[in-house]
Amino acid sequence: MRIAIAEDSAVVRAGLAEILADRGHEVVAAVGNAEDLLAAVSEHQPAVAVVDVRMPPGHTDEGLRAAIAIRRDHPATGVLLFSQYIETRHAAELFGAGAAGVGYLLKDRVADVGEFVEALSRVAGGGTALDPEVVTQLLGASRRADGLGVLTARERDVLGLMAEGRSNGAIAGILVVSERSVEKHVSNIFSKLGLAPSDADHRRVLAVLRYLES
Repeated sequence: MRIAIAEDSAVVRAGLAEILADRGHEVVAAVGNAEDLLAAVSEHQPAVAVVDVRMPPGHTDEGLRAAIAIRRDHPATGVLLFSQYIETRHAAELFGAGAAGVGYLLKDRVADVGEFVEALSRVAGGGTALDPEVVTQLLGASRRADGLGVLTARERDVLGLMAEGRSNGAIAGILVVSERSVEKHVSNIFSKLGLAPSDADHRRVLAVLRYLES
């Protein structure tokens, strides 16, 4: 993968670059602020950008707003927010523009390097990678749950894990059920949310979007 990194901590930035390079990926840019990130993405067109939420000059949400701009102007570039903080207002805007190729992980909750690199690959490939705590807070920021009221509790559990980017096999392992059972729940979710088969839209992504918007 061709990867751009935006992280204001020089130590963390260098560490990420070394980890990714050691695994055969090409780090095309490693910068410390949002302005340089946007310039790097425009120049190098990476497969994915790893972006901290809070960066200079204000250390508020500069990285997140840059991520929104990247998804708008360079839709082929995936964005993985990698931060200590959850910023719900602009995060909802980011995911509302399309969950495909977007992720949000919390630095202190990533268990190992392999998990991080796998999530990054998933986002670069057009998938999603959401920390469960991010999902919880995004849902807490909006109480419009009517659209999901038709789902059973187990179907909501399955949909929540889908929002984290989990495969059917992984969901089955977490919920301790058969993969066939998960497939049935997923089918029911699509049906209840009115997500008919389509050549143009990925129903799994659409279901996750409905979940995040609910």
